[in-house]
Amino acid sequence: MSDNLLFIIGTNLAKIILFTHLVLIFAAYMPWVERKVSAWMQDRVGPNRVGYAGLLQPIADALKFIFKEDAIPGHVEKVLFVLAPAMTVIPALLILAVIPFAPPVKVLGESVQMVIADLDTGILFVFAISSLSVYGITFAGWASNNKYSLLGGVRSSAQMISYEVCLGLSVVGIFMAAQTLRLTDIVTLQVDGVWNIFTQPIGALVFIVAAFAETNRLPFDLPEAETELVAGYHTEYGSMKFAMFFAGEYAAMFVFSALVAVLFLGGWDVPFMSNATFAALGNWGVVIGMLSFLTKVCAFLFFYVWVRWTIPRFRFDQLMHLGWKVLLPLALVNVVITGLWNLP
Repeated sequence: MSDNLLFIIGTNLAKIILFTHLVLIFAAYMPWVERKVSAWMQDRVGPNRVGYAGLLQPIADALKFIFKEDAIPGHVEKVLFVLAPAMTVIPALLILAVIPFAPPVKVLGESVQMVIADLDTGILFVFAISSLSVYGITFAGWASNNKYSLLGGVRSSAQMISYEVCLGLSVVGIFMAAQTLRLTDIVTLQVDGVWNIFTQPIGALVFIVAAFAETNRLPFDLPEAETELVAGYHTEYGSMKFAMFFAGEYAAMFVFSALVAVLFLGGWDVPFMSNATFAALGNWGVVIGMLSFLTKVCAFLFFYVWVRWTIPRFRFDQLMHLGWKVLLPLALVNVVITGLWNLP
């Protein structure tokens, strides 16, 4: 009994360390990707001085943030001002716990799921935790005691609350058809069947648009809106606190890209492979599945950056109109169509 307990604790710790570091590495290098892709789209060079092709630029940026003075303005509400950056990073890392990265791996003869917590209510956990991220931005805006920061925090609250409704309804059709809320089961059904992006195209469209709004990315970056609000909710922040807001944003981008892969693109699935094929390949199947999953995540992260440098920022009334009068009806129509389709 003690050996089995030690095995469970050890494998869970290993998964936590592996997946958390994977997300942090992606979050560290996404600014480099963003600069390089924007330079490519605008026919520029981009970072190319620090390391080969600028690959060490994120390390230089991190060192700069670490050694900058950590000043706290005298007019801020200090407790919430300090806590707010951490409150934007933690929810993204918590959601990571229920995302399956690959098919089960064999360790010492035991089958181990490549997910930290394979919850029966996985998607409910995702929505419960993702709704907490708005508090970090709202507290940052209020605690900064700055009118631009406060406007950014208020905008973020309205935006994220509005689009969470669409985000939740967009995936209802998937779980109506699959009869389960476990994300591992959703992937398994797609591996032996059809990817949900083909059976739920309306849900996929609504989910992707809502994901952009939930992560405050262009064309929905109204909480920052440099041309209007200086820097929005993080105007008063500097050094590592400022860096944590960016780490939280890029970690959330990775998490939502992973959710798109899991819910609509088959997760670790590779076309023309089945669950039996992955099982027959053993741990090589795990490697192939992990690479497939990360390829889909990287493709959607590129899509994030591509959209940023392609579509201009919406006005706030356009943002609300799109959420409540376009995406919400589309999501409800998708639920009705799915219900009728699955009638016995």
